[in-house]
Amino acid sequence: MTILASYACHPAASRGRLHPEEGGEVRGPRDMFQRDRDRIIHSIAFRRLRHKTQVFISPDGDHFRVRLTHSLEVAQIGRTTARTLGLNEDLTEALCLAHDIGHPPFGHAGEDALEAAMEAHGGFDHNAHTLRTLMLLDSPYPRFRGLNLSWEMLEGLAKHNGPIANPGWAMRELDGLLSLDLTSHASLEAQLAAISDDIAYDNHDIDDGLRAGLLSLEQLLEVPFVARCWDRVRSRYPDVAQDRLLRELVREQIGVMANDLIAATRANIAESGVQTVEDVRALGHTLVAFSPELAAQERDLKRFMYASLYHHPEQLAAADRARVIVTDLFAAYQADPALMPDEWRDECVLQEPDRSRHIADFIAGMTDRYAEKRHVEIFGALAD
Repeated sequence: MTILASYACHPAASRGRLHPEEGGEVRGPRDMFQRDRDRIIHSIAFRRLRHKTQVFISPDGDHFRVRLTHSLEVAQIGRTTARTLGLNEDLTEALCLAHDIGHPPFGHAGEDALEAAMEAHGGFDHNAHTLRTLMLLDSPYPRFRGLNLSWEMLEGLAKHNGPIANPGWAMRELDGLLSLDLTSHASLEAQLAAISDDIAYDNHDIDDGLRAGLLSLEQLLEVPFVARCWDRVRSRYPDVAQDRLLRELVREQIGVMANDLIAATRANIAESGVQTVEDVRALGHTLVAFSPELAAQERDLKRFMYASLYHHPEQLAAADRARVIVTDLFAAYQADPALMPDEWRDECVLQEPDRSRHIADFIAGMTDRYAEKRHVEIFGALAD
């Protein structure tokens, strides 16, 4: 059992939930953050991640990652590093599992299309929509809307990428329901969930890019960080064929990043002198971080991935097609809400911006394949 550091989030010291639990918080062996994690795992929104884009839109291959498998991989990295740093493993895991729940279909291409469609009605942001989904839309309980997650869970999801000085309409609305102290920093668990996300997609997207044939080892070795990791892998396995070592390269890179993160974060915490989670929130800067040297190398890796994979011509063509689908669906539902399923149509109002925000909620919850299916039903098949 992990002994929690004084600056970790302790469930017994939680600020609680928006809706008090009937019969009290403790019902059985699980604490508050364990229950948060389990509520995420059992939610409909989490299950839908299995058919939402990570890198490859509606991937044909069974071995490519989707939002669900990516979220599980982020949670594995976050859980292990949280345990090593004396942070709350359950809260970190819950944050990692939930961090992408607000993504619409087709990843960032779908988000760009929804943002454009919602420009006159406050815009769309997937991070705010994660909270909107968990606080309002996914509602399995009889007496309140949402999953009724802990304050620490919601705060972490809101601010895992840093304080929010100018929240959009959705975040302002949610902060009005339960103040999340948006201008302070989040807990170390939330900071760790954010950087675990970076470690996971930096490396697992390489794995998928190689599998898809959009990246080559020769290209990757132009990145100094990758080349150094490859040299270590080759020195350990000099008699193993190159193609058998590609996944070992990914594991090596994750290990280097995780170990650097742990060492740098420990040093940052010691230097800062923080003793409590409130000290962490009031500090004014992030503590969970890579060393400056690795941070620079990681930025170089990201630049390579954008140039070589995310902006690959095949990826850009798929993104263009995805934006057409989302844009068309939004326009169709605006023109005729009766095209939506009964429960969504019945709650669609006439006045703006509520009408458009309701339609955006519906589209954002779609999986890739459901969005494609609805587009075919309304417009017919898109030309290839």
